[in-house]
Amino acid sequence: MPFLGRAFHISVDLVLASAFLAGIKRSTGLTPNLDQFDDNLIKEYGAKYLNVGEYVFDASVGYFTTSTYFKRK
Repeated sequence: MPFLGRAFHISVDLVLASAFLAGIKRSTGLTPNLDQFDDNLIKEYGAKYLNVGEYVFDASVGYFTTSTYFKRK
C-alpha cells in the first residue's frame, strides 16, 4: 500500500510541474525545446506531458474565474 501512495504523490507532483510550465508558457511564451532530442518517442511523450499541464492550467483558470474566492485586479 505505501507504493500506491508514493506513486500517487509523484504523479501529482509531475502534473503540478507540467501546469507550472504551462503557466510560464502563457505568461512569457517560453516553452521547453523538445526538438533538441533525437528520439521521436521522447518528443511525442514530452508533448503529451506538456499538454496535460495545459489542460490542468486551463481547467484551473476556468474554475478560479467562476469562484467567489478569487477576483480580477
